[in-house]
Amino acid sequence: MEKELDIEILKSSGERAKFSLDKLRKSLKHSGADHNLVEQIVGQVKDELYEGISTNEIYNRAYALLKKNKSVFASKYKLKKAIYELGPTGFPFERFVAAILEYSGYHTSVDQIMNGICVTHEIDVVAEKNGTITIIECKFHSEEGRNCNVKIPLYIHSRYNDVKAHWATKKNESRELDKGWVVTNTRFTSDASTYGKCVGLNLLSWDLPLNDGLKDRIDRLGLYPITVSTLLSNREKQFLLSRDVVLCRQLWKDKFFLDHLGISNTRKEKILNEIKQLCNH
Repeated sequence: MEKELDIEILKSSGERAKFSLDKLRKSLKHSGADHNLVEQIVGQVKDELYEGISTNEIYNRAYALLKKNKSVFASKYKLKKAIYELGPTGFPFERFVAAILEYSGYHTSVDQIMNGICVTHEIDVVAEKNGTITIIECKFHSEEGRNCNVKIPLYIHSRYNDVKAHWATKKNESRELDKGWVVTNTRFTSDASTYGKCVGLNLLSWDLPLNDGLKDRIDRLGLYPITVSTLLSNREKQFLLSRDVVLCRQLWKDKFFLDHLGISNTRKEKILNEIKQLCNH
């Protein structure tokens, strides 16, 4: 059995934790890299570790080594960071969540006003499937290390109850209002998870529910945000986001946007090749 290293690293939240070779190995495997490449990178990173190194430095080193080998591996590896890059406003994140639901068979609309018994509410995403309406609130953090505490589901649940109470007064409404959702790009604290479960809120975060969190859904459906691209510049990504092109799949469908950006044919070919691999085309 491999001996774990006795090195403490500095997490983005400011906490210190034991470095785990296994976690690094798992995240590298997740990128699609084969066993030999994973072990090669793990070996190199391991040799360069020092007490108090930040998770960000470890990530940057592993990312650079992956990118050197194959850009699509680096793109998948940077998924979590790429979602932070959808910011700073959170609006592209709402579009991103709506797009993930669309590919799961929902019909969605963003930024909808819904009446409550007491007040009106602006709902981030309204999704409909099989005659059932789901209302979804998106909590986007543009900084790492910030998790959703219990105040978020408490607040969302009270809004949901207000909308539900009004929904029940609609005489001709045949559609059912499903339980509310809270989606975040970070994690929920244990109190937030406990409260959500207790009141019947559907909580979706980076890794919750187990094996069906944002990370798993994105990988399973090949729904990567355009910010994962290692070939597009930040300016190009912002241009695409401002035109509601949030997913690599959308760019694959609307390739003409690359012409709007004045990208050369050689570079365009490389970008489309990277996107094709990410979309599982």
